[in-house]
Amino acid sequence: MHVAVNAAMSVDGKLASREREQLSISGPEDFDRVEALRADCDAIMVGVGTVLADDPSLTLDDDSASANREERGQQPQPIRVVADSRARIPPDANVLDEGADTVVLVSEAVPTEHVTSLSSVGATIIEAGTSRVDLESAIRELADLGVENLLVEGGGELIFSLFEADLVDELSVYIGSLLIGGRDAPTLADGSGFTSDYPEFELVSVRRLGDGVLLEYETD
Repeated sequence: MHVAVNAAMSVDGKLASREREQLSISGPEDFDRVEALRADCDAIMVGVGTVLADDPSLTLDDDSASANREERGQQPQPIRVVADSRARIPPDANVLDEGADTVVLVSEAVPTEHVTSLSSVGATIIEAGTSRVDLESAIRELADLGVENLLVEGGGELIFSLFEADLVDELSVYIGSLLIGGRDAPTLADGSGFTSDYPEFELVSVRRLGDGVLLEYETD
């Protein structure tokens, strides 16, 4: 499976403010680029923190993009995937609406009633890992569902965990002209952080988009 991480961050590397509020970091040009990335992937993945903070729908806005997917023999919308070890997603979250199929990755520690609640609104539950989601195992399960190209859109905890497990093939970062600050504001890769064996990348493209810059990397 090809795993691509895409994120927008401020000039000081923050994804949001310390209050986790959603901010307009990208502009129209980058929104169009992200829409194209979504249209080309099989599934879009986020962590539960992103769902709780932003309540995204993770669906294509462009009807023509959905139509083009159907012409290629794909579902009109990519599968939505949420890494949520204890199934904390509220059943009325946008990511669980009827706009697309949704897979929730949980651990063995998930409360049974939470799984029942999510299953009742149509979510597919994949259990991988004991106390937290085992991403390597979860990726294999997604591949069995036919996912070949996975687009990861955050947040920082999930992105760090994917790099820690050496599962990322490609990284795209849009840097907007905005400074957020704050030692507690989420960054591109949170988690416990690396102290050795730091992931390294090959820079393959630099582009100006509106008032920001897009950096595209491949992993070594």
